Amino acid sequence: MPACLGEGMSNAQIAGRLHLSEATVQGHGSRVLDKLGCADRTQAGLLARDAGLG
Repeated sequence: MPACLGEGMSNAQIAGRLHLSEATVQGHGSRVLDKLGCADRTQAGLLARDAGLG
């Protein structure tokens, strides 16, 4: 999922790629942001990109 954030994908796009519901993606996304200490998806995406994931 962090790689998907690094690609700038929306919740709907991530859900389609991973065969999950948008609600599941949103829940996981919130937990990813918390664990990474990121304020928003943009910050997480930049972090993923800098780590070579996106």
